[in-house]
Amino acid sequence: MELQKNQSLLIQPEWRIIDQSSLGPMFDALQSFAMDDTLCTSVGAGNSPSAARSWVHHDTIVLGIQDTKLPELEAGLKVLEDSGYRYIVRNSGGLAVVLDEGVLNLSLVFPDSEKGIDINRGYDAMLQLTKEMFKDFPVHIEAKEIVNSYCPGSYDLSINGKKFAGISQRRIRNGVAVQIYLCVNGSGSDRAQVIRDFYHAGKREESRKFIFPEIHPEVMASLSELLGTELTIQDTMLRFLQSLKGFSGKIFASQLEGEELTLYEGYLDRVHQRNEKVLENQSK
Repeated sequence: MELQKNQSLLIQPEWRIIDQSSLGPMFDALQSFAMDDTLCTSVGAGNSPSAARSWVHHDTIVLGIQDTKLPELEAGLKVLEDSGYRYIVRNSGGLAVVLDEGVLNLSLVFPDSEKGIDINRGYDAMLQLTKEMFKDFPVHIEAKEIVNSYCPGSYDLSINGKKFAGISQRRIRNGVAVQIYLCVNGSGSDRAQVIRDFYHAGKREESRKFIFPEIHPEVMASLSELLGTELTIQDTMLRFLQSLKGFSGKIFASQLEGEELTLYEGYLDRVHQRNEKVLENQSK
């Protein structure tokens, strides 16, 4: 019964697929947040079926609001710039994460029912989908907090205690977006080292108001490292689409259309302004 309950969010009459996994380095992370807000609004209003979006961003650090409270934020940001990363501040909770060409991000966007989708049900649906995607490997994917990882949370996904993914949620206008980043290939510990360096430069002293993670790079790894197989973004995308089709039976490719394009422009403008305001306020 529990499995069926977890799967029920995945079992939709049809899934609308928006694939943005190969748009390249010019595709900015702020565009992704505007996309998910647009889809939440569209799906929540009943103007779109449930949607699944895939996306990849190059050399980008996504910061949480709490990260901008670092005592020496500018020193931390300089470390990121010197390491070749862009950075943005996201409009949902959590702490800093690394996105690059070896990290596949997936969003599942559902309508929020009258009773409301329980937060854990959204997380469990994404966990179930991830397990389905890699069921041909003899490993146990576990959801629990990996304390010394970056952006630790109770729905960190790990194999043998090493984290390869994190799940978050955003709710807006009767829509729910459940988002995951999957470290598909490359070095998980190298990514963690970047965030560790950022915090070391930005903290200087302990903040009394906020506690930032003490990162141990060795607790993070990519799926390629953990499964002993060199996975590509394309291979992982195929697993994603096949798994989702298994739950639904019907998937179709799509892009934003009609009123969604106007909505998107508005949301994009909003996230740009908000991002600039947050970073501007913290640098004063």
